[in-house]
Amino acid sequence: MPVSHRPTPPPPTRSPQGRSHHRQRRLSRLLGLGISLVGVAAVSGVAGGMLALSLSTTPLQQQQLSADEADVFSQETPISSSGNLRLPRLTRPVNILVLGIKVLTSDVREVPPELQGLRHHALVDSFEGRSDSMLLLRFNPQTEQLVVLSLPRDTRTRVRGSLTKLNEANIYGGPALAAESVSDLLGGVAIDRYVRINVQGVEKLIDALGGVKVNVPIDMRYQDDSQHLYINLKAGEQTLDGNKALQFLRFRYDAHGDIGRVQRQQMFMRALVEQALNPATIARLPSILSVIQTNVDTNLTVEELLALVSYGAQINRSNVQMLMLPGRFSSAQDFALSYWLPDSSEIDSLVDQYFGFGTQRVATSLSPSRVRIAIQDSTGDVVAVEALTQMLRDSGYSDIRIDRTLNEPLPISRIVAQRGDGATAELVHRFLGMGEVRVESTGALNSDVTIQLGQDWVQGLGESL
Repeated sequence: MPVSHRPTPPPPTRSPQGRSHHRQRRLSRLLGLGISLVGVAAVSGVAGGMLALSLSTTPLQQQQLSADEADVFSQETPISSSGNLRLPRLTRPVNILVLGIKVLTSDVREVPPELQGLRHHALVDSFEGRSDSMLLLRFNPQTEQLVVLSLPRDTRTRVRGSLTKLNEANIYGGPALAAESVSDLLGGVAIDRYVRINVQGVEKLIDALGGVKVNVPIDMRYQDDSQHLYINLKAGEQTLDGNKALQFLRFRYDAHGDIGRVQRQQMFMRALVEQALNPATIARLPSILSVIQTNVDTNLTVEELLALVSYGAQINRSNVQMLMLPGRFSSAQDFALSYWLPDSSEIDSLVDQYFGFGTQRVATSLSPSRVRIAIQDSTGDVVAVEALTQMLRDSGYSDIRIDRTLNEPLPISRIVAQRGDGATAELVHRFLGMGEVRVESTGALNSDVTIQLGQDWVQGLGESL
């Protein structure tokens, strides 16, 4: 019989965010065991597996779910196992909804005492606000993939029967309603677990990781005195600490608004995965787990969390695929508010390919005449761009446009499957004979494939002359 992970409801006298000192001490001990598990595992998988046996049923929830809310999440079949004296491992594909929460004093009825009297809208340490960002992660041990689907917060969809923005779900019904709304939007995709992290937690987590090196694509400047939000980042590659990372992730004041922010979030996540999941991270686990203990609300158990971290640490970079919910911007003629209008037919195709149970369906590539290609140059070589364009046209690719210039010189070209069509991107890759395919949504919005041109193309041209 599967182990039930349903949490016990808290006593009626405890506030939604309150946690007894006994529970805090208990979690601290268990997280300490988790640290020992990973550390010992570096030396001995058998010893690590023995420690894991005591971690199997401890949820890391800050707020308890009712029985009906808990039933929203697929818990009948365990997602991890630590038997046979081994480290926790994933036993099946699992879908996890991640909600980034931002709550201001202007959003709550009762302002915490320490924030009362301020003349600006300060951030509140809470999980009960609107979702500032939403991701659906699929960890699939059968295909050895990690799929990240970005869900724009302005997506117009039904939340408890009413058409509104997707980010309203958490404020009206917490993670359970958010999961229900996302599942309905995606045609019934099951949500196994949820993770909620507030803005303060993101900042602390990045600091605990020692910062993240990213390329800031443009100068970012924004000032909002009403909430003391000050963004001031220069373009270029740099290591962002927690405060600067938050500026990078929250900036949405360019031509693409929240969708541009989604693209930068994917850039950040790619950098985070490549830098954080390495042996050096083990030394930082005490700080990382301390942040998780106090700033993350999730119905994952400690064992399940360790199984996910272990899976992520072993995954090949090329198997991390980042998608964005298919759709388009609304127009002022359509609605008074700004929405991201989902494309149901494209969503069905994306879900079928990336969120079906078991192995990924083999996709059929588009014919060259139907592929929308955008070229983003990082070389500064006009001749190289013209040569690429002519070569594509000679081979039947007729819908080609030159997009923005990248501020980061790329040694290796990137063939970006902007809309998740990896088969078409791979066809372009084989045709060009250079670069690497990336399934992510960091290219030109209205393209099927974005070629981010690097020095390997210029070198190839020189050798052919």
